Amino acid sequence: MEQPVKCTLRPWKETDLDNLVKFAGNYLVAKNMSDAFPHPYTRQDGEKFIAMALQLQPARLFVIDINGQAVGSIGFFPQTDIHVKNAEMGYWLAQEFWGKGIMTEAVEQLVTYAFENFEITRIFARPFGTNKASQRVLEKSGFTQEACFKKALFKHGEYLDEMIYACRKSGF
Repeated sequence: MEQPVKCTLRPWKETDLDNLVKFAGNYLVAKNMSDAFPHPYTRQDGEKFIAMALQLQPARLFVIDINGQAVGSIGFFPQTDIHVKNAEMGYWLAQEFWGKGIMTEAVEQLVTYAFENFEITRIFARPFGTNKASQRVLEKSGFTQEACFKKALFKHGEYLDEMIYACRKSGF
């Protein structure tokens, strides 16, 4: 059985721009993201994203790094007001690395980091109902499906289900 490729999470660097534009520019990546993730993905989009990621201190947006190459991104976004103990997680991975266990490994690393370094007790993700691979990643990483909002999303002229998956910090 083939061993999964090992990945590391690290902060974004300006030198990651070429890989970011190359891999984020894939329509098959963009189609499973919110409309805030542009397609086509330009150098200007990448520069803006990296600048934003570098401003977040402590770090909350990370490169998924394989052999020194930025092949995706994963991050979490602490919520406010009465949701202050929650954080939303989002991620994407270059198509050529799909199906190798990389995203499951990245999610597990991010969850550990977030719970150890932030005062949150729940991390949630909202994959599209059509994105079965992302749902499977979350399930393999210990997330539980909490809800399915039928036809709550509208992307490219199509209504999609919004799934809610979450995991909780031990003891909550």
